[in-house]
Amino acid sequence: MEKKWWQTKVAYQIYPKSFYDSNGDGIGDLQGIIRKLDYLRDLGVDILWLSPVYVSPLADQGYDIADYYDIDPRFGTMQDMDQLIAEAKKRGLHIIMDLVVNHCSDENIWFRKACEDPEGRYGKFFYLRTVKPGEPLPTNWRSYFGGPVWDRLPGHDDIYYLHVFHKKQPDLNWENPDLREEVYKMINWWLDKGISGFRIDAIINIKKALPMRSYPVDREDGLADIGQMLEEAEGIGEFLGEMRDRCFAPHDAFTVGEVFHEKPEDIPLFIGDGGYFSSMYDFAESVLGQSPRGWHRNDPITPDDYKHALFGTQKKIGNTGFISIILENHDQPRGVSYFLPEGVRTPAAKKMLATGYFFVRGLPWIYQGQELGMENTVIRSIEEVDDISTLDQYRVAIEDDVPAEEALRIVVRQSRDNARTPYQWTGGDNAGFMETAAPGARPWLPVNPNYRELNLEAEAADPDSVYNYYRQLIRLRKDPAYTDALIYGDLVPYLEETSNALCYLRKGESHTLLIMTNWQDAPQTLPLPGQVRKVLLNNMEDSDIRPCDGGALSIRLEGWQALVLELG
Repeated sequence: MEKKWWQTKVAYQIYPKSFYDSNGDGIGDLQGIIRKLDYLRDLGVDILWLSPVYVSPLADQGYDIADYYDIDPRFGTMQDMDQLIAEAKKRGLHIIMDLVVNHCSDENIWFRKACEDPEGRYGKFFYLRTVKPGEPLPTNWRSYFGGPVWDRLPGHDDIYYLHVFHKKQPDLNWENPDLREEVYKMINWWLDKGISGFRIDAIINIKKALPMRSYPVDREDGLADIGQMLEEAEGIGEFLGEMRDRCFAPHDAFTVGEVFHEKPEDIPLFIGDGGYFSSMYDFAESVLGQSPRGWHRNDPITPDDYKHALFGTQKKIGNTGFISIILENHDQPRGVSYFLPEGVRTPAAKKMLATGYFFVRGLPWIYQGQELGMENTVIRSIEEVDDISTLDQYRVAIEDDVPAEEALRIVVRQSRDNARTPYQWTGGDNAGFMETAAPGARPWLPVNPNYRELNLEAEAADPDSVYNYYRQLIRLRKDPAYTDALIYGDLVPYLEETSNALCYLRKGESHTLLIMTNWQDAPQTLPLPGQVRKVLLNNMEDSDIRPCDGGALSIRLEGWQALVLELG
């Protein structure tokens, strides 16, 4: 595998609207990020992904872009963006933007011109279909946010446009080379400005199975899961390879794809040497137990489910390329609330969870607040929900005869709002998210009520905090002494069939490290594959971790304990 500049880094996702508000209007902004760059540098991260800050009506929190070449005034100005790029570079930090090109906003000039002239140049930028009165829609696909993927083109009674997400997010027609040229021009404009690359949103959706057709109905709404279409779609490599050659490769850009439904044989094409992207996310753990019939039909997951999914990805990728590893992001609930049982979300358990994912082979990502162990928020009624996906899933559950109280409990646990509450900087007013609140201003989304106890100010002062443990994780991964093992070494699952234990070896040319985590309350005594030379990390510093039985090759792990050991 070819070595690249980004492989030794640690990446961090910023959700700008909720990171830090510099002007007191209740919305985080670019100046707020600038003011926290020293914090991010001191944490030890290197690559900063900004969720969208482009001009947008925010129908889907910025993933509906009205102008790819400008910053939304709620976040600042292009001058602020230029300053952020420059200040980040001074600190050795790399800014990557969110690239959202499966769709745009219905307020984008391209779509507005398509509405004015569906037969003209811009009409061909979208998927438009004529539907006469009494005729069925072109397909029966269900959008990701519920309802049909087809809506009437504004100003026209018999023309419909395709949107696989929200109706304010019309899909772009990548079959049109004219559209692709406009996209490539925009990408290169940003790379020339000085960003280091992109996180690429929903990219697998740009290729539709053509000619379009309907699929077997799978819910009472008479629609079909759009995933059936994606499984049949072929030829996306033509688009992705062209984008790589025209934009990413000439700039040596770092790119990470949000990829679902990839075929195993296509992985070398996606992230192998010379692949379409530098990396792509591992979502195997995030989608565990999910049902196409809705969140209320999801199956509960166990620690062993998580382990087998994690190892499954590692075996599938092997040494082909670098996968990107996450516990959470802006589209998911908080990892500690999702993967850890209720009642055990202690600092020790949070550290154990972090240890298990952080050292697998690939690029580790931290979502803002994850380094504090931030948890799911409190939502008492559906009227308090902002996330459009959660609202849709609540409706789906109610239509499936789930009692309202139970439906709320289910969707609240998985709501995207959990990850979008403001960052908890301090235990003061509004968790320190707003520098100076303007009269009557409040955070755009309520702060998690636990901010008085769980915040950076308190954790920075506590050497045993989750925050300071993440700093240790980062320092160890970047330690040049262990680069051969932790960055480029093989991952070998260990004790794979031992329940509630996630253990693996990282084997390099000169070092072998053993990562051990105990996912339960009760202690476990586990065998060792060799003598322990050094304890590199322990989430319970006061515990006795000497080998058991007078030097025998076994070790006792306390409940929720995590160890990183160098073997002799």
